[in-house]
Amino acid sequence: MRQPDGLGTVIGGILIVRDTACSQDVGLVGVTGVKFRFVAAAGGAIRPAMRLLPKPGALVENVPLVVLGGAGVVMFGMVAATGVRILSGVDDRRNLYIAAIALGVGPIPPVAPRFVRAMPHALAPVLDSAILLSALMAVALNLYFNGPATARSGEAVQ
Repeated sequence: MRQPDGLGTVIGGILIVRDTACSQDVGLVGVTGVKFRFVAAAGGAIRPAMRLLPKPGALVENVPLVVLGGAGVVMFGMVAATGVRILSGVDDRRNLYIAAIALGVGPIPPVAPRFVRAMPHALAPVLDSAILLSALMAVALNLYFNGPATARSGEAVQ
């Protein structure tokens, strides 16, 4: 199993450079079709120049927010579409129910704020984030339907 993002994050932490593994990369690959390593290496070489040299940094900073917003919509839409494509290959009904319920429960906080206010205040950190709520729901349902042994091994029960 390759984990270059994890290694890159460790090296970035040692060199005191902010670095994160982002799902946007899936969207970028989907939008551009570019999958070559040298493109990522070129981006890694350009990044310090953007941080250290004022003129290239100002060029990027002056990109209009509407352009960045449009690119973000397309990128994150591609991430969602890739997730749907992955889910379409799942044959086990239980796992489809887990994904469906987790995705259905996640939007409750922003869509129904009165529901969130009716909950105990101690749950506020979980209920303030749709992503966190979906993730916790998926983990809990996976443990319930598939059991802790399959959750650890990453295999689905047929």
